[in-house]
Amino acid sequence: MRRAGLAIACLLLAALAARAHAEDCVAAEAARIPASIGRLALLGTAEVARPASGDAAQFGGISGLDYDPSTQRWYLLSDDRGERAAPRFYPAEIGIGPDGIRGIEVQAPIRLPIPAGEVPDPESLRILQCRNVVAWSSEGDRRLGLQPSVRLMTLQGQALGELALPANLRLHPDVERGPRHNLSFEGLASFPGSDRLWVSMEAPLYEDGPVASLKSGALLRFTRLSLRGGPSQQYAYPLEPIATPGTGGKKRADNGVSEILSLSDDRLLVIERSGHEVSDGLYEFDVRLYEAERGDATDVVGVVSLAASPLVPMKKRLLLDLSTLGLAHLDNIEGAAWGPRLADGRATLMLAADDNFASNQRNQFLLFAVIGP
Repeated sequence: MRRAGLAIACLLLAALAARAHAEDCVAAEAARIPASIGRLALLGTAEVARPASGDAAQFGGISGLDYDPSTQRWYLLSDDRGERAAPRFYPAEIGIGPDGIRGIEVQAPIRLPIPAGEVPDPESLRILQCRNVVAWSSEGDRRLGLQPSVRLMTLQGQALGELALPANLRLHPDVERGPRHNLSFEGLASFPGSDRLWVSMEAPLYEDGPVASLKSGALLRFTRLSLRGGPSQQYAYPLEPIATPGTGGKKRADNGVSEILSLSDDRLLVIERSGHEVSDGLYEFDVRLYEAERGDATDVVGVVSLAASPLVPMKKRLLLDLSTLGLAHLDNIEGAAWGPRLADGRATLMLAADDNFASNQRNQFLLFAVIGP
């Protein structure tokens, strides 16, 4: 009896220690995220040239970005669909400080675990802190009949399963219902300790109305998925109109949400990326950062059409229009992550651009310090 009692006591102590460690980890992670944002101050920019050979020879298309403070390592997700190399993400060492980005060293890629026969379109990556688990999203392919997805894996690339999605996020190749082609799951966000994962649409579902125009914005669905298999919620996010008309080529222009990032379990930093064609196939970009809050927004998971239903959307406020920074060049921003705090205690935000593997675009990184209200 004494030995059994001792064993039970040891198990209880071990469980309490593990719980205390997890609570400490979550608290440390949450402390890295700013409680509020007064403004964002640009500290510096950097670019990564694609080498002719070596581990980073196929580096590019960076659509997802996150930071692991336990290893002080960044992870960069490529949206290559397997055309240049196996679908992958890259560990990287990025030195930062109050004077900006001090260097970026891209390491050997880690392959994404892809089911046989699938052509993925990776767009966002989030480390679910304190769990050694990574969530990543794929936009799917309407033309091929491949569904969008949110999957889990280890940092070593081992598959851990797929999250259940609401039925209205299922695409339909033969009818205009559900996500549009190449305009579905673009962003992921999760607050430390939460059992929820946000996934954002880049553009409206067909039934929710037309895409953004120069005169009108649109309503997008932001979905909160359960990591434990519980029910999902959805909320309408009000997207802005296109920022600048196209002036060259076919004069194309668009606006959509290219990434989201948690400020709390109910508040998000949202990137709206608006492109406009300046010559045939060549785009320039307007990028705006917003803070969005769930607040008293209507849960629309059971609403067939946002365009035809009365609802309360998420609230938002403009944090920064990147066109005001005076940069000589601003590329296609699609990745965002909270970095480590600076020595003076300020939180940091890193943005990354998707160069689309094009010679006229760049693997661009922007580092900001968060200034309180």
